[in-house]
Amino acid sequence: MSDDRIQLEPSWKARVGDWLQRPEMQALSEFLRGELRKGKIIYPPPKRIFAALDATPFDRVKVVVLGQDPYHGPNQAHGLCFSVLPGVATPPSLANIFAEIERDLHIPRPDHGCLLPWARQGVLLLNATLTVQAHQAGSHQGKGWEGFTDAVVDHLNRDREGLVFLLWGSYAQAKGKLIDTRRHLVLKAPHPSPLSAYRGFIGCGHFSRANAYLREHGQTEIDWRLPSASEVPLD
Repeated sequence: MSDDRIQLEPSWKARVGDWLQRPEMQALSEFLRGELRKGKIIYPPPKRIFAALDATPFDRVKVVVLGQDPYHGPNQAHGLCFSVLPGVATPPSLANIFAEIERDLHIPRPDHGCLLPWARQGVLLLNATLTVQAHQAGSHQGKGWEGFTDAVVDHLNRDREGLVFLLWGSYAQAKGKLIDTRRHLVLKAPHPSPLSAYRGFIGCGHFSRANAYLREHGQTEIDWRLPSASEVPLD
């Protein structure tokens, strides 16, 4: 991947920018260009591939939520895991996240699914794979993104202290091997998908537990409430 075409947020570029020059990332870049030449639709749009890093600079991260793939339906993925832009119907997994926040913190469910206000407070909403082919879940797994997102998690683990990692589902939990639980809080639960949410995601209490940990470590809590759709700043 060429640095002149990929613009990383400066604090992240200083830590993982070199990774983009690795052979596996060059191969990933060629793969993506080849897919586009074949007329395949890829989500999210190119300018939003690194939106999670843009929205939450390295030194502002407090909580890390690890997703799997971007959404693969039209107009859904915009670079933040589990999030959709205002006006897009809330996907089932995100609806279950809101249900657990309501149960855990008595916060009413919002009228939209844009999680950018969380990201701006320090919640890094990172997918393990940053692109996907339209209507093909998992289609870009094993193409090179995992090494890059491993590097993101590794830097957070080594260079920061007192972070909260929310690992929902086995795919996210696999990245747990990169995290020193003596320096950070790691909370695990089943994925919020309708297929698994009621095996322990609903009732996990991760949102109140994350805030309690932040409070104990002298940090500002996350306000898990979302403003109304008309009040969400998108720039």
